[in-house]
Amino acid sequence: MLLAKTLRSTTLRLALLAIAIFGAAVIALFAYVYWSTASFVRSRADRAIAAEQAVLLRAYADAGRDGLIAAIAQRVAEPRLVGGQYLFADAAGARLAGNLSAWPPALVTANGWGSFDAPAPPAGAPPVRATVATLGDGSRLLVGEAVDDLDAFARKIETALLLSIALIFVLAGVASVAVTRRTVGRIEAINATSRAIMQSGLGERIPVRGTRDEWDQLAANLNSMLDRIEGLMAEVKQVSDNVAHDLRTPLARMRGRLEKAYGAPGATEREHALIGDALADLDGVLRMFSSLTRISQIEANGRTDAGRPVDLAEIARAVTELFDAAAEDKGDRLVVGSNGAALVVGDRDLLFDALANLVDNAIKHGRAGGRVTVAVARDEDGCEICVADDGPGIPAHERQHVFKRFYRLEHSRRTPGNGLGLSLVAAVARLHGARIEMEDNAPGLRVRLRFPPVPAAAAEQVTRA
Repeated sequence: MLLAKTLRSTTLRLALLAIAIFGAAVIALFAYVYWSTASFVRSRADRAIAAEQAVLLRAYADAGRDGLIAAIAQRVAEPRLVGGQYLFADAAGARLAGNLSAWPPALVTANGWGSFDAPAPPAGAPPVRATVATLGDGSRLLVGEAVDDLDAFARKIETALLLSIALIFVLAGVASVAVTRRTVGRIEAINATSRAIMQSGLGERIPVRGTRDEWDQLAANLNSMLDRIEGLMAEVKQVSDNVAHDLRTPLARMRGRLEKAYGAPGATEREHALIGDALADLDGVLRMFSSLTRISQIEANGRTDAGRPVDLAEIARAVTELFDAAAEDKGDRLVVGSNGAALVVGDRDLLFDALANLVDNAIKHGRAGGRVTVAVARDEDGCEICVADDGPGIPAHERQHVFKRFYRLEHSRRTPGNGLGLSLVAAVARLHGARIEMEDNAPGLRVRLRFPPVPAAAAEQVTRA
């Protein structure tokens, strides 16, 4: 997975673009080096050939044709040029002296420079670099030299340049992938921590490797930011928890006084009604504070593996029995189904409360005379419990918000409740490592709680029991 992300990384693309630009510059530089080096070697060979030609022309000027023939014969016998080639021919092209048997067809010009292959050369013989001069009587003089060293040098230069270019590209590619892989690895660590924070809360932190580079500095800054956010969130939650805790006692006392007043003799029917309404409102406030306290206790405990295996199917049957009368009062049908025992490790009371909140919401917000289904299933990936209704459902863009405290949909504000039921469900799910999924039931809403599989030791313990 990391390799695939590395290959899709923008950093790698930019690195490859930089390598391409750098490679083009290196190739251009090496081409210039090759051209300038080959030109230098060729010009040095041309200067040697031109000097040899000048000596022979001076011999011709001093002693005429015979002197030139004698000079050429001396050079053929004792060559002054390595691989030297000489030919002196009359105006008709007949050979007068030299180690070439005939005039090369490639050198048709009367004067100047050229190259040709020696007549009947051995296999792999190098070409000859030569210059031609026409003398006063129409005869022509050819002086040349085999360019074996020049070609060998050029081939070595070409091989060295090609190997250097290939090595540069290989090293640059390996370095780009390594640097990009390191960068993607650090970014992926940040992404993994972000996903963990979104799933389980602000308790996760980005790992710091101790290299003191810019990535460690970024991780430290993000961790400091998370610490600050977690502290602010804790302060806000602590305020609401303290308010809920501290107000429960005076409100309970107030309720007790109202109950006394409600039962006191001499109260009129209107006073009884007013006191009864006040008691109902106080009960709602006390229930809200109890829910807040309950959620805070669940979140304060944190996830623990100290729970015991419980059967979701048994909990589902108990919850449906509890709400069966409420469903009948509304004309709903409450149906429970399972494919056998579905074991999870956790707290039975908390799971009961969470499922009870889901069923209560399904009954309250489903349509009158509808159907509420509670289904329990298990597979290789764990167990799930699903509560479905055929009411108006929840819009997709609001499904992540309904787990916030006191959040209520606009169409459900007239329904009794305080917006804390799904917050408690989310807290219980986090405690048990469960995942909450909301789906359309067409019509209605389907809420799933997906639990991780039970460890083999715990399942064996239940089987023995």
